[in-house]
Amino acid sequence: MGNIISLVGRPNVGKSSLFNRLTQTRHAIVDPTSGVTRDRIYGKSDWNGKYFSVIDTGGYVVGSDDIFEDEIRKQVRLAIDESDIIVFMVDGREGITPMDTDVAKILRRSGKKLILTVNKIDSPSNFFDYSEFYSLGLGEPIPISAVNGSGTGELLDLAVSYFTKDSEEIEEENHIPSFTIVGRPNVGKSSIINAFLGTDRNIVTPIAGTTRDSSKTRYKSFGFEFDLVDTAGLRKKKNVEENLEFYSVMRSVRAIENSDVCILLLDATQGIEAQDVNIFSLIQRNHKGVVIAVNKWDLIEKETNSHIEYEKIIKGRIAPFTDVPIIFTSVIKKQRIHKVLETATQVYQNKKRKISTSQLNDYLLNIITENPPPVYRDKMIRIKYVTQLPLYYPAFVFFCNLPQYVTDSYSRFLENKIRQNWDFNGIPIDIFFRKK
Repeated sequence: MGNIISLVGRPNVGKSSLFNRLTQTRHAIVDPTSGVTRDRIYGKSDWNGKYFSVIDTGGYVVGSDDIFEDEIRKQVRLAIDESDIIVFMVDGREGITPMDTDVAKILRRSGKKLILTVNKIDSPSNFFDYSEFYSLGLGEPIPISAVNGSGTGELLDLAVSYFTKDSEEIEEENHIPSFTIVGRPNVGKSSIINAFLGTDRNIVTPIAGTTRDSSKTRYKSFGFEFDLVDTAGLRKKKNVEENLEFYSVMRSVRAIENSDVCILLLDATQGIEAQDVNIFSLIQRNHKGVVIAVNKWDLIEKETNSHIEYEKIIKGRIAPFTDVPIIFTSVIKKQRIHKVLETATQVYQNKKRKISTSQLNDYLLNIITENPPPVYRDKMIRIKYVTQLPLYYPAFVFFCNLPQYVTDSYSRFLENKIRQNWDFNGIPIDIFFRKK
């Protein structure tokens, strides 16, 4: 990636609000609770034809009672290292604090281009309050209001003036696939992304709910290039009590909706539970590719056919859509974790597969002649023609005389025949019947 802007500052100065405004999304959680943003969160934006990435970071703080404080500081430093431009945000209503002074010293040592931004300057009565921030020695402060957008144009004009990378080159980066890691809390989602990348990209603790936002990371290695998305663990609705956690669940659902392939991570020590099946159903309803990775396989006492029996149990729970790759992994021991990425890449290729109408009819019409639809109330169902629909996922329409009488079991029969002849492993298929 190139042309990266990081939003840095102490907690509750409005970094997430500005992130949402710049990216024209609501990806970052905005809440008065200090320390809401923990991992770095990436987004895309553009200004006057120039494209760039924006990173929202956790509030930089020292001496708080937040057990995640050390990890948040580490994430902020990583964001600073990754960035081309740092937007240092301060609170115009509170004025300069000792923490602002400490962060300013750190940023000056970074050697990166800095833009001092004074947020919450949103009324004529406090417009000139930003002037005291000149004393930080970081150049001319830019007064803005992340909530109503005032001053953000001036901020972006200055930021894009520092860019050196061609915008067309960056725009092409938006077309790479997105792989989203989903699952219940504490199954190892953040750990497996860190293992993929070989770095501590996401915060990992034994505490369920550590990851609250969905965070995206670019993976480019071994001939692969795609976005990896970590998500908050999806719990049952009855267990989602805090407003903050509710927002985290919504971010995870949106991450699934925006992904190409979902890697559903299971805990081998707990088996496939009802919430895992619910997540799988959510992936299927959104027509996303899916790979099931069973983590912590090293903790299971195994016999000769342990993985076969385990696989049967999983497929029994997710039926009737069982044409899904299942990989047994151990993130801690790094067993078969790259097999997960290779399989996800193949599933993405399967999702894009297009079959010509002539191939479909040559293969399927012979099968339909030998195995016609069941007779319904003395009515004969005759299928004349089949074609693939021009959708972003595999969908096929069969034209016949009485589409309303075709049974679900026969629809599954046709789907299975398509899967036997063409590789749609890991991809939900839709079958439609239309009147000819």
